[in-house]
Amino acid sequence: MGKRYLVTGAAGFIGYHSAAKLRSRGDVVVGLDNFNDYYPVSLKRARAQALVDMGVPVVELDLNDQEGLGELFRLCSFTHVLHLAAQAGVRYAARNPFAYIQSNIAASVSLMETMRLQKPMPLLVYASSSSVYGLSKRFPFTEDDRADRPASLYAATKRSLELLAHSYFNIYRMSVTGLRFFTVYGPWGRPDMSVMAFSRNIVDGKPIRVFQGPNGTELARDFTFVDDIVAGVCGALDTAAPSNDPHAAPHNRIYNLGNTQVHTVTEMVRTLEELLGIKAIIRYQPLGATGDVLRTNANITTAHNELGYTPQTNLRAGLQAFVEWYFQYYGADGKRRPADEVGYIPD
Repeated sequence: MGKRYLVTGAAGFIGYHSAAKLRSRGDVVVGLDNFNDYYPVSLKRARAQALVDMGVPVVELDLNDQEGLGELFRLCSFTHVLHLAAQAGVRYAARNPFAYIQSNIAASVSLMETMRLQKPMPLLVYASSSSVYGLSKRFPFTEDDRADRPASLYAATKRSLELLAHSYFNIYRMSVTGLRFFTVYGPWGRPDMSVMAFSRNIVDGKPIRVFQGPNGTELARDFTFVDDIVAGVCGALDTAAPSNDPHAAPHNRIYNLGNTQVHTVTEMVRTLEELLGIKAIIRYQPLGATGDVLRTNANITTAHNELGYTPQTNLRAGLQAFVEWYFQYYGADGKRRPADEVGYIPD
């Protein structure tokens, strides 16, 4: 039997790009998404339609629906599961913490329970996050650094997923690979993240908020272009050992997927200004107790050595690709927005 991929969160940002890449190389791919309304659903619907046009069906299903999930696995006999579905966002957790428990922990257990009952058992590659490093002051972050001091509820749920995956590896010999993503951006991006949110406000002539730490310190991020992330995702899928195979040991792996080049948020904004051709109105304000960390920076040595992961896209080139997509999607003036995006304000 050939490979069959299930991509959860396929109507999301990274899920869309990953499913599209797998399909483009000839793989059999099925997407799954619950189309929740954390951010405007029209963008998710547009991504899903683009996947359908490529030959990737996207099933509307919540991972907590174990009966529906079991039926999907029975019909499709998946060999690989790419688990990208999650409740995203750090600051939103302060308003709706239970969404993170339901989507990031309960749903992941539901998925792994369904997987372990399959014969043969599929292998799992799942999305973790750089946020698991939490309050670490050691840079760059390395996979064997401490990850037991999360700064946010979101980070705590992502670390919980890593630990849960390890338990399924240990008990059921499920092959599991976790990918710690670092600040992903690019075309079809999430409207709650800084690149998209700032672009919208710059185009509209509205102020953007740039948070600062103690003594005016700048937030800095390891911005990573989505195509580079997808290359790492495919590397993880292609090198993963099978689950519960009598002839091979299953994998329990974790990798950082970042760019390694750190930029302050202001540097990112200045590049966006130049590419958009519009000056930003910047409002600096103190970083509240939301769980955001001041700096992220990935050590990708292990991913490079074991997955062949080598980021190709610098911040300027990646933002250029994003800006080109932005004006294609939102029109020549950047203001042709679906109804559910009009007046949308991210956390």
